[in-house]
Amino acid sequence: MATAKKKRFMELYEPVHVRFEKFCKARAYGNFNFKDLMHDALVVAYERFESLKNDGAFLHFLFGIAIRLLANENRKISTERLSDHSQAYNYSVESDRTDKLLEINLLYEAIASLPDLQKESIILFEISGFSIKEIADLQQSSEDAVKQRLVRSRKKLLELMTENRNVEQKSLSYDRR
Repeated sequence: MATAKKKRFMELYEPVHVRFEKFCKARAYGNFNFKDLMHDALVVAYERFESLKNDGAFLHFLFGIAIRLLANENRKISTERLSDHSQAYNYSVESDRTDKLLEINLLYEAIASLPDLQKESIILFEISGFSIKEIADLQQSSEDAVKQRLVRSRKKLLELMTENRNVEQKSLSYDRR
C-alpha cells in the first residue's frame, strides 16, 4: 500500500516540481531557506496525501501547505529575519554574476518586502502562472481583491526597482570620480 501511495505521489509531483520550486524560491526569499520549505511542504503533503480529493488540485495543495508553513514560521520568528540573503540561497554577493542574476536578486528582494498577500499574489500570478480565479481560491478572497493586490504589488515593485536602479547609478557615478 505504501509503495502505491509513494508511486502515485511522485506521478503527481514530478510534472509540477519546477513550478513548485520557483514558488518556494520566490515566496521564501530572505526569510526562510527555500529547500527547507520545499522539504517540509512535501513531507506534510505526503502525510496528508489521502485528503487530496482531486489530482488536478495537487499543485494548489502544495502551495497551500507551503503558505501555511511560512505563516507558522513567520509567527514563530516574527522579529528575526535573515540579514544575509545570500546565505538562504547558497551564493555570495561578492561572486561574479551576470547582470541578469543581479536583476533577479533585486527583484526577489523587492518582492520579499511586499506584504504577504501581495507577495503571494504576484508570485502565483507572474512567476507560477496561476489565473486570478485560482489565486482567489487559494487565498480565499474575491477576484477583485486579487486584482487589486496585483496592481498594488506591481506599482510598489516598480517604485522599489526604480529606486534600486537610481541608487545603483549614483554609486557608479561616485565611483568614477
